[in-house]
Amino acid sequence: MDSNEIKANILKALQEIRPFLQRDGGDVSLVSIENDEHVKVRLEGTCAGCSINAITLKMGVESTIKKYAPSIISVEDVGIEVED
Repeated sequence: MDSNEIKANILKALQEIRPFLQRDGGDVSLVSIENDEHVKVRLEGTCAGCSINAITLKMGVESTIKKYAPSIISVEDVGIEVED
């Protein structure tokens, strides 16, 4: 699987999980893909401040991404960037 395919599959995975997050007022966006193995996402809305967002990240977002793109090793939430 090449880089473009991996990105397309990750975006498909995020589309699959997004309705579940949005139902609770949250969302997720793709930030970057490093070396076709490590994905950085940003949990948004209520997901950003939720006390169980680590579980959402691992059990929801990461497992769905790995289903679509098995070459992915890790998925990390980079949090909210604060602009000056």
